[in-house]
Amino acid sequence: MKKKRSKVKIALRVFMLCLLLMVALVGVGLVFPTWTPSINGNNSVSTLQQIEINGTRQEVMIRGRDRRNPLVIFVHGGPGVPETPYVRKYQDVLEQNFTVVQYDQRGSGKSYLFSADYSNLSSDTLVNDLLALTDYIEKEFGQKKVLLIGHSFGTYIAAQAANKAPDKFSAYIGIGQMGNWVNSELESLKFAIDQARLAGNNTEAENLELLREPITTGDSITPRDTIRKYGGSVRQIDDKADLFKGLFWGTEYNLLDAVRFFRGISVSEPKLMTEVTHRDLTELVDTIQIPVYFVMGKYDQLTSVNEARKYLDELKAPQKEFVVFQESAHYPHFEEKEKFAQWLNETWTELAR
Repeated sequence: MKKKRSKVKIALRVFMLCLLLMVALVGVGLVFPTWTPSINGNNSVSTLQQIEINGTRQEVMIRGRDRRNPLVIFVHGGPGVPETPYVRKYQDVLEQNFTVVQYDQRGSGKSYLFSADYSNLSSDTLVNDLLALTDYIEKEFGQKKVLLIGHSFGTYIAAQAANKAPDKFSAYIGIGQMGNWVNSELESLKFAIDQARLAGNNTEAENLELLREPITTGDSITPRDTIRKYGGSVRQIDDKADLFKGLFWGTEYNLLDAVRFFRGISVSEPKLMTEVTHRDLTELVDTIQIPVYFVMGKYDQLTSVNEARKYLDELKAPQKEFVVFQESAHYPHFEEKEKFAQWLNETWTELAR
């Protein structure tokens, strides 16, 4: 009996020690310092810091081999889904010839503040934040204009910014460019239904068909997980695995930041998606007075290639180009990063002439 009690006590002690160790590890993870790794070079830049933008702190990561290189600001999508936790993996080639600015938008990722009120969050607010960030970056680096790149929902923000203040930018590039929202979503729905039927998932196809009317009225979207399952989101990478690895093992985010990340999505996405579905970008922005480039992946079913092309055809701009990458879907700048970097280098050379 004594031996049995002794074993129980030992087991309890081991359990308590393991529990305390886990609590300690979680505690350390919540407050662990974050940073972005340095880049070799006497004039390189690699900073991760919060900057005061229009009355609130927002996280900004700036990386490049030479701070004298041209500036590029990336506007992330989602809504509310920053790429800061994992984007270094895909922008390393760009950093050789550009100074790359990534930032977590107001209410997203590390820019989500638990005490802040986001009830009035809107695209207008995010556009004004982007313009203020642009002013800060241009002053900090002594450059007059930056190259503006939006991705996915980020094109909704970046296109409005380019329309509102073209003098701040050398050109606008929309990757996974949004076009007419309803038409794009109906095309995504058709893709999902067709793929479900080809896979023999007839019940899924019938359930998807029920979304046609709410999508037409702007009250629903095609399920993103379904599009992803059938290859309409990514082809060459595993962006979800990259994201989770970055959130929990990367240097730019700690555990508290991961909590902010998911909390930010829950706050930002419902408000901003409602706006996107009822304020069509093609009606908000019909003119951009700087060169415009739409960059699409051939297999993109999250933002329609056809609708992006129609939008560019109708958009008024001094110079326009439509570029399709042949081996990617919604992330051509990640899925074909070397080709994208080469294209951006060549495009900048043309712009700088």
